[in-house]
Amino acid sequence: MQAQVILTASQSKRLIAKGILKWEPFRHAQRSGIIAICKGTTNSYIVEELLAEAFDKRRYVMGRTAPAGLDTSWADAEAAEVVLEEGRRIEGALLADIVTRMGPGDLFLKGANAINYDLGQAGVLIAHPSGGTLGATMGTIVSRKVRLVHPAGLEKSVPADIAAAARRLCEQDACVGQVYGLWPTHGEIFTEIEAIEALFNIEAVPAGSGGIAGAEGALTLSVFGERAELDRALALIDEIQKEPPFGAGGP
Repeated sequence: MQAQVILTASQSKRLIAKGILKWEPFRHAQRSGIIAICKGTTNSYIVEELLAEAFDKRRYVMGRTAPAGLDTSWADAEAAEVVLEEGRRIEGALLADIVTRMGPGDLFLKGANAINYDLGQAGVLIAHPSGGTLGATMGTIVSRKVRLVHPAGLEKSVPADIAAAARRLCEQDACVGQVYGLWPTHGEIFTEIEAIEALFNIEAVPAGSGGIAGAEGALTLSVFGERAELDRALALIDEIQKEPPFGAGGP
């Protein structure tokens, strides 16, 4: 059987957060490894689901994309990054230090600004002069074989080969205004598709994107499976569809 649902960007973030907590590599690392969750909007939903307590997601934002001229000073990265070791939170952990203790099977969760799902690519926009979080950690992540995961909604989809786009951005050094760099990574993508399939025994296929009246950037998702499993999925999605836009009216 088939059903179809529409998810706004914030609703997708909530779905991804719920799904990644049920994803077996996450559950394994939570039991016997280390999970580092970088600041970012989608990751703020993961932290909220993980802590199961009141959490101001606006304080877990680093870079952000917003309409030109909009004041987003309310989105200040005041909260410390959340790092878990064998399910216990490590207070005051610095990511550049914690990755030196991580290894195969441990998870480093970092948001993405661009994904090409068909090519399995992710890219991160870089404004910091020394590369920001990736600049401080990527070498260690690669050398210690830490599992780099990009929780990101399909709204971040781009048609380009991200590696080729990144090369193009580096071809000229003269810029008008601020131009971010684009860092292609070797990380794996965790989208609404993976979230649905981690939560339920069903298949998810993107069927459309965009909309109006607040559904700009929304995802139309078709799901396939047995009726009982579809009913379970639709019940959860019905709750998720009550999720307000990020930052609307507070945490």
